Amino acid sequence: MNKAIRARRLAPPPLSAPGMVPALAAGLLWLAAGLSAGYWALLAWGRSPVTPVAAVAMAPVGSDAAAVARALGAVAPAVASDTPAPVAASSRYRLLGVVDQVGRNGVALIAIDSQPPRPYAVGAALEGGLVLQSVSRLGAQLGASSAGPATVELSLPSPAKN
Repeated sequence: MNKAIRARRLAPPPLSAPGMVPALAAGLLWLAAGLSAGYWALLAWGRSPVTPVAAVAMAPVGSDAAAVARALGAVAPAVASDTPAPVAASSRYRLLGVVDQVGRNGVALIAIDSQPPRPYAVGAALEGGLVLQSVSRLGAQLGASSAGPATVELSLPSPAKN
């Protein structure tokens, strides 16, 4: 009998004991209240007063490109012109791709003046008064009209070799 009494004393009480549930709930509530008070105390203790700093706008630094070039030893051009030099028509157009189908009109992917490339079908008008006259496997021909002579020959860039 002694062993049975001793075993009861060493065994933990079951959770369903009459006073255990309210004691556990009270302990959890006190734990939550303590953690909340600690949070707010650390938050209030860690804050310092906000001091606004006046922001000063900096004036943009300007440089004279001609003066810098002269300082670095550049020679001034003999004649300065306000009108831009004429651009060759072929340098405005860049051929990026072609679709040449047998028995059908082809299509060329052309970029004009560093704009995004657009597809043009044979016979379509491009900027600058030119018309896409024909498309071959490696290039395209542009001219003033569909039937006239080709004034600009565009060729595909050679593929990069690794």
